[in-house]
Amino acid sequence: MLYIISQLVFSFIAAAGFGVLFNAPRKALLHCGIVGMVGWFFYIVLADNGVDSVIASFVGSFMVALVGHIMAKRFKMPVIIFSVAGIIPLVPGGIAYNTMRHVAENDYMAAIPLAAKAFMISGAIAMGLVFAEVIMQIVMKIIKSLTMEKQEVK
Repeated sequence: MLYIISQLVFSFIAAAGFGVLFNAPRKALLHCGIVGMVGWFFYIVLADNGVDSVIASFVGSFMVALVGHIMAKRFKMPVIIFSVAGIIPLVPGGIAYNTMRHVAENDYMAAIPLAAKAFMISGAIAMGLVFAEVIMQIVMKIIKSLTMEKQEVK
């Protein structure tokens, strides 16, 4: 339990900290941290239960985008404020660092699988963001058409 709480606290700090670096509005920093924390929570729970890190990253980024959309609608701000800061904890920086370290040491056989993993995780993050965006667009279109039908009935 303490492990999960520490993971959530540090992911919150990372996301909110990058919100500061990306010049997010002050009133949005708390929410940026929450978005990053939610995405990391889904990632860490899945990864700790044996799910591949690529799939866990996809689910985490999907949740970042969904929660980011909710926050954007709720606080009337652009989605990018929340999704960019929220995605930071999921970025495979350690894997990319180790890839470059092995390349610098001319250990290409160790670098290749790490590079492939970093690329797959990065692609999964991008796909998660795109899938959530598409689903949100479909949902909003359905809601809009239902409200228009309701108005026409009156």
